[in-house]
Amino acid sequence: MDRVRDLPDDDNWIPERRRAIGDRIREERRRQNLTQDQVWMAARINRWTLQRVESGEEVKLSTLMRIAYVLDVPLADLVR
Repeated sequence: MDRVRDLPDDDNWIPERRRAIGDRIREERRRQNLTQDQVWMAARINRWTLQRVESGEEVKLSTLMRIAYVLDVPLADLVR
């Protein structure tokens, strides 16, 4: 029988993973030679929201989906 993976005792791993997602988004944006302004306007999100995403703060899944769409990359690649 398959076993369910247990969570760590604390949630310290969550901010680390959010920062990693933000880093991947920033790296992809820069790789495509796009500015933050270009991305937030195309994604129809707020400038501060994109800055929060790239800094690893808590954001909505729909926001990540918008950014992935604008960058033309699978969401899974950004959140892996």
